[in-house]
Amino acid sequence: MPRAQVKAVPKEIRATFELIRAPLETVEERIRAQAREFSPALEGYVAYACESSGKRLRPALALLAGGATGGIGSPQIELAVILELIHAATLVHDDIMDGADIRRGQPTANAKWGNAISVLLGDSMFAHALKLSTCFTDTAVTRRIADATVEVCSGEIIQTQRRFDLSLSVADYFRIIGMKTGALFGVATELGARLNGTTPEVTEAIALYGLKLGTAYQVYDDCLDIAGNEASAGKTLGSDLRKGKLTLPILYLLERAGDTERARWSEIILSGEGVETLVEAVAREGALRAAVESARDLLREGASALAPLPANPFLKGMGDLCASVDRLLCGFL
Repeated sequence: MPRAQVKAVPKEIRATFELIRAPLETVEERIRAQAREFSPALEGYVAYACESSGKRLRPALALLAGGATGGIGSPQIELAVILELIHAATLVHDDIMDGADIRRGQPTANAKWGNAISVLLGDSMFAHALKLSTCFTDTAVTRRIADATVEVCSGEIIQTQRRFDLSLSVADYFRIIGMKTGALFGVATELGARLNGTTPEVTEAIALYGLKLGTAYQVYDDCLDIAGNEASAGKTLGSDLRKGKLTLPILYLLERAGDTERARWSEIILSGEGVETLVEAVAREGALRAAVESARDLLREGASALAPLPANPFLKGMGDLCASVDRLLCGFL
């Protein structure tokens, strides 16, 4: 695993990644090989986008789910590559929509080459990933990858539609992040297992685990934007808020506020002035704690979904991921 990816993974999670170090290295090699499948004029763009896409959590989950249900073979490797290409494509498009110049300490694709090339780069990566998905003999696997891709993109569209929307509810928020983040986590674990011929009951349980973990991880990421430090967040704190993204800590703050306070917070959200005051209130008024506890509940539900499955080191590793994210969340308290 390249040093950039290792450093991107929170230290609490790295131990679990040791279980799958060899197949994850194979995934990295396959991702680099995919860049070479594009025209020479595009290869450098694709390689850059894939190298800066981050932690490899989705590939790791596909591999762990395979290991937990019978073994990690070439189908899980291929699935991991496909999911990472899809994820990397979404990040290219996210950065364009957010006007982001930096991701994980490196210039974004749009900062380097402009929006026009970056839009087409993301499109090309989506298309290539879906082309790769036709390699599976079980056409239902291909359909599930396509469905999850549509769900991720739909979640991003809805989130963009609802920026600065003060009527956004907590239920709306969970629906959006379940689509934009939970969907790919869920399909990673679901198909990692399904490719081993698991029963519908096992496949459903392990998919639920992935969905719950992914949703909780997005809540963690949203809390990081409010209450982390700028080095770990990789961006200025409150940047999501300044872009009009109403995340769970903010929604809980609004939900708990009286009329006068809610009007004050709403004015800050809409104007973008005084964001630091709002960020401070999130912790002071218990909204951050409430968001953390909601995410911890999701992690418990995810871990419980694995309980009926036969124990093995990979299944334990999946449970350990829930415990690791839980520790990251508790760091905000």
